[in-house]
Parts: sequence; C-alpha cells; structure tokens
Amino acid sequence: MINLVALPCLCVDVFDGTDELRAGGEALNFAVHASKFKEFNVSILGAVGQDSYAKFIMDSVSDKRIDVSHVRVEEDKVTANNRTYLTADGDRYYKDDSWTGDIVDKMILNQDELDFIKKSEVVFIHFWAGCFEQIIDLKKNNNFRLAVDFVEYRNFKEMEKYAPYIDYFLISGEESILPIFEAFSKKYKGLFNASLADKGSVTYYNGEKYFVPADEALEIVDTTGCGDSYHAGFVCSHMLIGDIYEAMRVGTEFATETLSHYGGF
Repeated sequence: MINLVALPCLCVDVFDGTDELRAGGEALNFAVHASKFKEFNVSILGAVGQDSYAKFIMDSVSDKRIDVSHVRVEEDKVTANNRTYLTADGDRYYKDDSWTGDIVDKMILNQDELDFIKKSEVVFIHFWAGCFEQIIDLKKNNNFRLAVDFVEYRNFKEMEKYAPYIDYFLISGEESILPIFEAFSKKYKGLFNASLADKGSVTYYNGEKYFVPADEALEIVDTTGCGDSYHAGFVCSHMLIGDIYEAMRVGTEFATETLSHYGGF
C-alpha cells in the first residue's frame, strides 16, 4: 500500500442563494478522489473548529476510505468556509469577503505532524497553506513525492524557487503559461501539469509536451473542485503506473464527473 497524506485545507463551500453546503478544500477534495484507488492509504491532516461546519466536514467523509485521525480540533477557531457564487453557466466566483480561513492560512505543523508526514510516500499541499514552507523543508531531507497545487498563483519567479523540490507541479490556468512550464521542465525533474478547463490539460516532462483534451460534459452544474479531482486522478495514476498520458486521462475522467454536481465530491 502507498501512504498518501493531503493537507491542510478542509473547508465548507457555502453556495450563496441556495441551501447547498458542500465539504471541500483542496486537501479534502484531493483525498476523497485519491481514496478511490485501493492501492493507497489516504490520510487528511488539517484543522477544524468545534462548530457545525466541522461536524459537516467529518460527516461528509465518514463513509470514505480516509484516515482523519490527524485532523486537529481547535476550539477557539472557526472552521474554514468559503461563500461561493455561481454564474448561470455553473462557473464559480468569489467576493473579497468570501473566504474565512485563518485556521488553514496560518497553520503551523507540530513535531508529531511532521513525523507523520515523513512516513508518507506522497504528500499533497496547496501553495497558500500556512505550513507550505515547512513541507518544502521536510522534502529536502526526505524521499516522499511532493505534489503542489499552485491554484491561480502567477508569480512564476517565486514559484521557480520551489521547483527543485516538487515532483508534481500543478496549476489551473490558461494557455499563456505553457511556455513557462515548458522551460521549467527542461531545468527540473518534476512533471509540470496545467489544467486548462474546457481546453484540456498539458503536462511537460523533460521538455516534452503531453496533451489530453477535455471530455465533453453532458451537464455542467458547478466547476468547484474539478482541478482537485483532476490532480488526484493524475498523481495517483502516475504513482501507480508511471504513464503520463494515462494519468492525464484518469484525471480528466475524475474532473468531468465532478462537473456534474455541486461541490468537489
């Protein structure tokens, strides 16, 4: 079995104007989709408050093959939540005050948590996590594979500092970033993967380009979590079989399914 840990973003997506609540966050969405692979032992590491949102998150994954024993409960903090707005086409957008997430953005890992992560074969984290630098430091002296979601971050000069330590360099974006990823792939050993929504996805490895088109979605309800589900399918499949095209195909399949419902899973 392959030990995988996803951290630290667990949150609730609150869909404005509807009664919909969905558990989500990059780490939670990634873990749920990774747990579909029977070859992986999946753990989530993060923090929640002692509130109804925390209960909602834990209930949402109670039937999944996921270890939640490393999720902290911090009584004095609010569980991360994101007020999500949807266009008529199902595309999500946010307002300046949508995100309440200090519990994630300022999270610092303790020694027990760092020791647990060291035992993993693969670690997933998003760039804006408060503990991101700790994970980079841990990676420098440990052999786990590291997958990082840079989301919509666009400071490529800053990003490149981390490239030597990242095995799966993930971003959601537009075609204009592809030449930058191509250049990175000629200098660093990782896989550089860009999700381009309905334009498919591209991976660069050793300067070589791999392209897989998007699947046609029968109905687009909500794009929340599509990138996370793609990333889980891509990383886990590649860990298992080492085929870039097949990993991208699996990621695409997971993302297409996620489009058909509210939330990331």
